[in-house]
Amino acid sequence: MKPKNNSNELLITRVYDAPIKMVWGAWTDLDQVAKWWGPRGFSITTKSKDLCPGGRWIYTMHGPDGTDYPNVTTYYTVEPYKRLEYDHGANENQKALFKVDVTFSESHGKTTMRMTMTFESPQVAKDMSQFIKEANGNSTWDRLGEYLEEKRNHKKVFLLNRVFTAPIGLVFDMLTQPVQFEKWQPPTGFSMKVLKGKVEVGGSVFYKMGNNEFNFYGRSTYQKIKPPEFISFTQEFCDESGKNTTHPGAPVWPAKWLTSVILVEEEPGITRITLKSETIDHSNKAELEAFIAERKGMMEGWNGSLDRLEKSLDLFSTSPQV
Repeated sequence: MKPKNNSNELLITRVYDAPIKMVWGAWTDLDQVAKWWGPRGFSITTKSKDLCPGGRWIYTMHGPDGTDYPNVTTYYTVEPYKRLEYDHGANENQKALFKVDVTFSESHGKTTMRMTMTFESPQVAKDMSQFIKEANGNSTWDRLGEYLEEKRNHKKVFLLNRVFTAPIGLVFDMLTQPVQFEKWQPPTGFSMKVLKGKVEVGGSVFYKMGNNEFNFYGRSTYQKIKPPEFISFTQEFCDESGKNTTHPGAPVWPAKWLTSVILVEEEPGITRITLKSETIDHSNKAELEAFIAERKGMMEGWNGSLDRLEKSLDLFSTSPQV
């Protein structure tokens, strides 16, 4: 999510694997809203909600550090299953920070949510984009996707969306060429080296990651590759010989888990990736609970990696082309 040049608007697009009535219900039913609204680690308590033009939603967001954030939202447009228009960030002591216009449309059982946030000026939009990123505000819409996945498909997954100012083919190459993902994929403070293997359907990549304190090994085995739109692969921790083992910092964890990446060119030169990780059927209850409990950690880890990917893509876009 980045403002266009000289624009006072930010645009968020998400496609959810759920019919529009289910998505609308998740937005408007208070019991459901409480299960996903807000960045990861936040919860909410609603005092009252009057979902109609001129109505107000009065609620408090509770931060993971115990800080409370009172909110008073005023609705301007309510078109069931189609559109909501409201302000955001107001409370009894301050005016709204911006206006939101969100539309919903369904195609083939999936719902597209398009959210436009309008600010006082292009500079405010730019500043707020950075603030939302730093506050993990975009994880709100990933949490909605996770909630819908569990409600519709009875699966608990981890979701993460990121938008890059780069053509889809270049982003795909950065995700699938070892010489590139060695540079951006390791956790912050770590380095990565692919020891052997090849990125191809049925193939695997065996790698080493480490820092000054310890090293660990892993393997990614590719299930499906559809350039430049889709990649899926299983992941596992290994010992030095390549045998499956546990991570030194996570003794209870799935032996293998599945990660899928969908790439969409939202407009020329703008690519959104949707990353989904889930346990594999033979994971036990304790492993599944550990996986779900680590969603916030996975978000922070992947975002750190994708921040480096973003910088790498920026370098490509500014380098002389020959």
